[in-house]
Amino acid sequence: MIKDVMKKCEEKMNKTLSVLESDLSTMKAGRANPTMLDRIQIDYYGSMCPLNQVANISSPEPRLLVITPWEKTMLKEIEKAILKSDLGINPTNDGAIIRLLVPELTEETRKTLVKTVKKTGEEAKVAIRSIRRDGNDKIKNLKKDGDISEDEIKKAEEDIQKLTDKYVKEIDKVILAKEKEIMSI
Repeated sequence: MIKDVMKKCEEKMNKTLSVLESDLSTMKAGRANPTMLDRIQIDYYGSMCPLNQVANISSPEPRLLVITPWEKTMLKEIEKAILKSDLGINPTNDGAIIRLLVPELTEETRKTLVKTVKKTGEEAKVAIRSIRRDGNDKIKNLKKDGDISEDEIKKAEEDIQKLTDKYVKEIDKVILAKEKEIMSI
């Protein structure tokens, strides 16, 4: 039973780390990255679907994204979706492809981005601690049911704390790497 609780905690913490990495990869950091467009949804014949499912996205130059729709009729929809998004980049449509020129980051923009990255990291840490609390609560409930001893509870709580510390350190590493990326561009 304790193993199930531990396994679920680790799965949730790993998922939290994955979501953080995914969120940070979509942040505009002065360098063109196709994952920046992952959150953009396109109206594809009445249903919403991700941009990468209706077009090929490439980065031929460090600050340029090229979007080649599989159907030319989707150009206007893609352009509209990019303009509506929070990217803050104006698309250039030449009738066959859409180009997105990622602007250089100013020092002020970099600092603002780093603050956002740190805030996102703190939110991930809060989520990790919440998972720890839920895991500890489940273990204490096992004690109430009389299924495990006091020693087993202490050991399980220590293991959950070690797991929490491990994932908090991982989050710190991811945040630090993103900060360096932003400040070095």
